[in-house]
Amino acid sequence: MSRSAHIDRPFVGILFMVGFCLLAPLGDALAKVLGGQLDLGMLVLTRFAAQAVILFPLAILSGAAMVFRGKLLALVTARTLLHIAGISAMFTSLRYLPLADALAIAFVMPFVMLLLGKFVLGEVIGPHRLWASVVGFAGTLLVIQPNFAEVGAPALLPVAVAVIFGLFMLVTRQIAKQVDPVALQAVSGLQASAILLPVLVFLPDLPGSGLAAFDLSTGWLLLALGSVGTAAHLLMTWSLRFAPASTLAPMQYLEIPFGTLIGWLIFRELPNGLAALGILVTIGAGLYIIERERRLAQN
Repeated sequence: MSRSAHIDRPFVGILFMVGFCLLAPLGDALAKVLGGQLDLGMLVLTRFAAQAVILFPLAILSGAAMVFRGKLLALVTARTLLHIAGISAMFTSLRYLPLADALAIAFVMPFVMLLLGKFVLGEVIGPHRLWASVVGFAGTLLVIQPNFAEVGAPALLPVAVAVIFGLFMLVTRQIAKQVDPVALQAVSGLQASAILLPVLVFLPDLPGSGLAAFDLSTGWLLLALGSVGTAAHLLMTWSLRFAPASTLAPMQYLEIPFGTLIGWLIFRELPNGLAALGILVTIGAGLYIIERERRLAQN
């Protein structure tokens, strides 16, 4: 079903996006809980294996093409590798940082995307958006500073997440019109599993790649991690079928307050005063950029 058939139902799209904003930080919280019990490689493999198992049947039922060749296959594979790197960096950061702080720092991505658009794609950036990016980076630094003082370099990992997912989005832009989104996610899950499983099996001494036995409760948490992460991305995909990206983009910042609430409920973590100020500055700058983009798109 085409998105144009749903363009007059933005409320449905917003509901799906709110669901994504709730499930995405919940998945991160599960990764944070499991990070103290299992190695990183096992968590990331579980995340992608669940994605493949859940979405592959859906892609088959939809009749979408899942065999890619040539340049398209290379781009899909590059996207998968970036996805692995981004999720690995995020899961690692959660071993050191409060959930809300890690999410807020990672939300430097809109500013990274703006700069990548300028220097990689040659897009024109006006002074308003440029200054908003500077302010947004300043807000991010306010969140990083107290965390860096406490844990050191790992506080910068969410910035790496932002850069990686900025590149991930650029690659996705190149292939979005050629590939069904569910089929793309299904193939990405299969590719990632095929890459990660041999590493964990044949290179057990590699840091973070160990396989380990786990009890039933941990098994349920692993299942929840994979299912929640997959469901979150499905909700985002479906939201874009019912509402335009310009309507939905501001809603993504709900991840931060939802993440703050989940972080407090599960870990009793709250941002300190400086980090909270930085979060507010980052959100404000990001929303300003989104509004400028929306106005420019209408002109």
